[in-house]
Amino acid sequence: MQYLRIIGVLCALMALLPEGRAQDTTGIIVINNTGKPKPVQVAFRKVNKTDLLGGVSAVDVPGLIKKNYMTWSLEGMETWAPGYNGNNLWSMGDYLLLIDGVSRESGNVLPVEIDQITFLKGVNAVALYGSRAAKGVVYITTKRGEANSRRVDVRVNTGVNVPKRYPVYLGSAEYMTLYNEARRNDGLAELYSATTIYNYASGKNPYRYPNVDYYSSDYLKQMYNRYDATAEISGGSDKARYYTNIGFQTSGSLLNFGEAKKNDRADRLNVRGNIDINLNDYISCNVDASAVFYTGRGVNTNYWSGAATLRPHRFAPLIPLSMIEDADEPSQVLIKNSNHIIDGQYLLGGTQLDQTNPFAAIYAGGNNKYNSRQFQFNTGVNADLRNVLKGLSFRSTFAVDYSTSYNLAYNNTYATYAPTWNNYAGEDLISSLTKYGQDATSGVQNVSNSWYRQTISATGQFNYVNSINNIHNLSAVLLVNGYQQSESAVYHRTSNANLGLQLGYNYLNRYYVDFSSAMIHSAKLPEGNREAFSPTVSLGWRISGEKFLSGSNVVNDLRLTASAGVLHTDLDIPGYYLYQGYYTAQGSWFGWKDGTGIQATESRRGDNPNMKFPKREEVSVGVEGSFFKNLLTLQGNFFMNKITGNIIQAGVLFPSYFTTGWPVSSFIPYVNYNDDKRVGIDFGAGLNKKLGGIDWSLNVTGTWYKTTASKRAEVYQDDYQYRQGKPLDAIWGLQSLGFFRDKDDINSSPTQTFGQVKPGDIKYKDQNGDGIIDTRDEVFLGRAGWYGAPLTLGINLTAKWKQLTFFALGTGRFGAYAMKNSSYFWIDGEDKYSVVVRDRWTEGTAQTAKYPRLTTLNSDNNFRSSDFWLYRTNRFDLTKVQIGYDITGMLRNKKFIKELGTYVSGFNLLTISPERDIMELNIGSAPQTRLYNVGVKALF
Repeated sequence: MQYLRIIGVLCALMALLPEGRAQDTTGIIVINNTGKPKPVQVAFRKVNKTDLLGGVSAVDVPGLIKKNYMTWSLEGMETWAPGYNGNNLWSMGDYLLLIDGVSRESGNVLPVEIDQITFLKGVNAVALYGSRAAKGVVYITTKRGEANSRRVDVRVNTGVNVPKRYPVYLGSAEYMTLYNEARRNDGLAELYSATTIYNYASGKNPYRYPNVDYYSSDYLKQMYNRYDATAEISGGSDKARYYTNIGFQTSGSLLNFGEAKKNDRADRLNVRGNIDINLNDYISCNVDASAVFYTGRGVNTNYWSGAATLRPHRFAPLIPLSMIEDADEPSQVLIKNSNHIIDGQYLLGGTQLDQTNPFAAIYAGGNNKYNSRQFQFNTGVNADLRNVLKGLSFRSTFAVDYSTSYNLAYNNTYATYAPTWNNYAGEDLISSLTKYGQDATSGVQNVSNSWYRQTISATGQFNYVNSINNIHNLSAVLLVNGYQQSESAVYHRTSNANLGLQLGYNYLNRYYVDFSSAMIHSAKLPEGNREAFSPTVSLGWRISGEKFLSGSNVVNDLRLTASAGVLHTDLDIPGYYLYQGYYTAQGSWFGWKDGTGIQATESRRGDNPNMKFPKREEVSVGVEGSFFKNLLTLQGNFFMNKITGNIIQAGVLFPSYFTTGWPVSSFIPYVNYNDDKRVGIDFGAGLNKKLGGIDWSLNVTGTWYKTTASKRAEVYQDDYQYRQGKPLDAIWGLQSLGFFRDKDDINSSPTQTFGQVKPGDIKYKDQNGDGIIDTRDEVFLGRAGWYGAPLTLGINLTAKWKQLTFFALGTGRFGAYAMKNSSYFWIDGEDKYSVVVRDRWTEGTAQTAKYPRLTTLNSDNNFRSSDFWLYRTNRFDLTKVQIGYDITGMLRNKKFIKELGTYVSGFNLLTISPERDIMELNIGSAPQTRLYNVGVKALF
């Protein structure tokens, strides 16, 4: 709301300035090349932007990409589409993603292939899709050819990815010192002598006393490249129109040695084409096809996982041949017979416990290639039935998608060597080598992880659109829609089918009513309950069309909407046949006197013939308008919905004798019980003005939500532990009270049940006063943001001066918490030590310590969910900055190149957060990167 107040003040000030040409709000108002608003794709039809009811947001991608080069289809959409927070719509979870009406994945299409993205949020907006759309729909419409135009668009980009941050781990000497301290804390003798620690600290012989930094320039590049190129060819006539897109992109990796240096990269080739044909005045058809070929080359190990776990002193990755004694004949034989002499001067290092390791695997373990192939085909036939009834038409679509992937790999075995060192000649030499493993390069390429998925989708629909004297405007859709998906290793196909009916009416484009409904079917439910009816309704009132606002200089357009409805869905039913009781013949063994035994037949769940669909019940209201001669645009929605009757198998709802301990048996069925509630708002505001020769455009979007577990099947002894009434994404854990000071502090505190504790361990609050610290003392600590941050804000600014365009985009996420529970923070036993242990508890740092005492044993007491490890994930990211220049005016001859422009852009440039160090840190995986890009675009 504070953002809206700021915008209101700016509007008041700018309204006093001389009037300038307003710039369109790209991404909120959808504009076509004629300057008129494009129709917006909604469920199974397109409607004019001015007649769009609430719960829908649309983004014009071609207009957006002119100033904002994007690398993937939904990049930054949370800053353009209110209600979408980057993860889901209105905090409901996994939405249905459609590409040209077919259920597909966002990676199947690139931004340059997209014409429009529609975000369907409200129940009325998604009802026609039936069960599968109960959590919202993101509809991607790809580009098509236009009549009487012929154009070739080419775009080329090159960029570098630069790591943001690497984990920081202790070196060998410091690790040994602190490991000795950990052993002392455990009452054990020190493991490393002072001389040993000195030798590792001196760095005089890194092969004998290794201090391996997995993130050093010895193994990693400072950056890696990314390239892409795209060509679009489109055009046609009134009879036939065509569009073709061919694109290629490739990117490397940070690894800079061995097989990874040449084999660690990813390539993507895509081809898309479509054609629209008018066969006569009444019948038209379209044929669309696309193919994506993705190839990822890599090595047969996870380097980043090893970097997060292997301690720096364990072994030297390479053993120099020059340091092996010439008189050591057995070692010379090993050298002679080795298949892997690295750079002609090293053997691969290892130990008995590290016979295989990331370094050796990257040098000698072979390589692999991941292949993914995606083929998509869809066609449609349209028939104009105006001779039967004015405004009546028919459309049918049919689509077949096929995706497959597999791995090809050369899996080589290799030998590693552990050296035995001496210093009797006054210098470090290797007396002997111990060999582990065998070198074996078969040359055989192995095929593994083969996978396929096939999707068949079809729709048939009658459409009716008519206007009576431009006063009464009618619309109707009657449809049948369904798809079936087959996947390897999945026995039951996923099927979805529904009938849909939409009836719409508006009077003078002022008063609107829309009824949308679906009759759905699901085989996940028992016979008799497999069908359900989902009715929804939306009302709209264009207040600006009333006489009391006609001619207003303040209000140009203002519309109120309200929607309500019930959607039945099987999305959250985890499997088929859950309504049936389940028995297994692989039960407990029973033995007899003769020593033989048999397995019993046992029940695992009971029948529930009354199982029915969970429901999404929702009410929402919205407002949308433009003001001060389109200087300011506003939109917003308030929504409240409940998902009722979620299916669970809960023992607390049935007598205790429905289940037994041993033999294990259960007659507890799955039932409709749990309810979830969500309340929230989304909003968007755009400010457009020309000042001093500069076109300014400022857009702000936001989504706030609150979730509640409104009904749960649970029994707890303490009221504060009930999940009912708490957020769905609640984090539960203990409340910490600092560290135990000494033994007296431990003795006077409640009994700990999470293992033995000593001074320096975390002390917890006894919530129920029973004198025992256990799981009954866990309380609600905060929201985890499973459905996205509770508050998501997006802001983008465009400034255009002559041929120069500046664009900046930022995203804020606020209100969630997370746990510092990765291996970087939870360190005990033989774990690798990160820099966080420098703040450990000792007797000398008891007053300032921020980390528990070190231990070589398990630390179950310290490393568990508690507010000690909790941190806020509030952040604001400068997501994008781009500067573009149109150099068309410099061209002498525009017959060949009609338009030419260039731009530079930066991605993920800055994170502002109190916990920035954690936010930018990846543990066990490749680091986050910033992308710096240069691009050129041309129209031929």
